[in-house]
Amino acid sequence: MNKEQELLRKKSPVQIKNKKAAFEYFFIEEFTAGIVLTGTEIKSIRLGKASLVDTYCTIIQGEIWVKGMSISPYFYGSYNNHEMKRDRKLLLTRREIARLESATKQTGYTIVPTLVFIDENGRAKMDLALCKGKKAYDKRQTLKEKEDRREMDRAMKDYQ
Repeated sequence: MNKEQELLRKKSPVQIKNKKAAFEYFFIEEFTAGIVLTGTEIKSIRLGKASLVDTYCTIIQGEIWVKGMSISPYFYGSYNNHEMKRDRKLLLTRREIARLESATKQTGYTIVPTLVFIDENGRAKMDLALCKGKKAYDKRQTLKEKEDRREMDRAMKDYQ
């Protein structure tokens, strides 16, 4: 991911993160995919009413799908409202899907959504990561590093 793309993500008015993913997995490779949504779903995402808790991606017949993503029903949507936890199709190139499919056939690898954001054209995008699960001692190491960073930040504030 280049600096320009990273800057656009930070400017996005909506950033729905999967905070547990970084704790549970090592990120091997990252991809950005479009999401196929209905009208009330995109309106709910723009209001920030979505969650990536317990989401994962599967590849079915050459198409990649996100499962378990929760988008709250739109308040003003009448009978046209969407289901809260339906499977949603993701848009990636054939080459990217083939690479992900071959990688997930190896044991221990999975595809996890890490971020949903709105791009400069107003479309919802999702960052995916090819991940390998962490062991318990890796998770303890991650917590230790996080605590060390906090300590250093506190020390720097006291120093200034």
